[in-house]
Amino acid sequence: MPKDLSSANLELNPNDANVLIRFVGELNGNLKLLEKTFKVKIFQNGNKIVISGDEEDTKKASNAIKDLYELTSKGVELSKKKIQMVINNNEDLNPPSSSIDINENIIKTPKKNIKPRGKNQNNYLGNMNQFEINFGVGPAGTGKTYLAVAKAVEKLVNEDVRKIVLIRPAVEAGEKLGFLPGDLSQKVDPYLRPLYDALYEMLGFEQVVRLLEKEILEVAPLAYLRGRTLNNAFIIMDESQNTSVDQMKMFLTRMGFGSYAVINGDMTQTDLPKNIDSGLAHALKVLDGLEDIGVTIFNSKDVVRHPLVKKIVDAYEKFDQ
Repeated sequence: MPKDLSSANLELNPNDANVLIRFVGELNGNLKLLEKTFKVKIFQNGNKIVISGDEEDTKKASNAIKDLYELTSKGVELSKKKIQMVINNNEDLNPPSSSIDINENIIKTPKKNIKPRGKNQNNYLGNMNQFEINFGVGPAGTGKTYLAVAKAVEKLVNEDVRKIVLIRPAVEAGEKLGFLPGDLSQKVDPYLRPLYDALYEMLGFEQVVRLLEKEILEVAPLAYLRGRTLNNAFIIMDESQNTSVDQMKMFLTRMGFGSYAVINGDMTQTDLPKNIDSGLAHALKVLDGLEDIGVTIFNSKDVVRHPLVKKIVDAYEKFDQ
């Protein structure tokens, strides 16, 4: 065998036939997914596994198999999403301990409990517990918006805040808002759909409608914030890479007493005109090192959507470099 190839032998315990059946998946589908992802060959005979391939890939696949079997032994259903999460956590040879079972910052909402998926999501929630202003920066699909909404709902239910304010700058990818019917608030409203979807999932449709009617849940286009002070509110600004420097400064100075702010964005998807600097990029430089502000940087390994999304993010990053 060439020196760059390696093999690993695993013995999965407990040797439980029912666990093994769920572990390998229908027609060995779970093992085939691991083979394709890590570019290795996996041979299974009962509870004995042989992995062959590049030495580094073999180690990664071995770690992933151990984690997946441990989950299966605990009765966890190996959905495609769960398997992808384990794969993401094992793309480094030294993954963080207990990375697939992180439960330090579980969020409890009326409809469901939400656990972080991976180290960065856990750090993000930890920062939201510690700091009143937080930045979440990284590619699409890393859970930035979803987790921010979950934390806002938790704070509202626990009466830590009196209202939730959802904000998005009125700049869109190659589109002009003028042709849309309604005032500016109504024009921006459709683009807040990801935040609404998360709220429906955590509170239920009827409760969200009631909160909107009572203005406990407020949708506020960024342009409408000038001159306001937001007290006792959980404020979420999505797509903040599309703010100008002045807009970001204006937003950050709207916070009143008892408020929390989460500013999310993806610097690779800026839709501002080329002659305008991103307020998000500028703020991260200005506030660098400032205490009492949390910053979480996500990357493609944190993507929890279809595995192709991660590959697409990596491909664009490589091309831009």
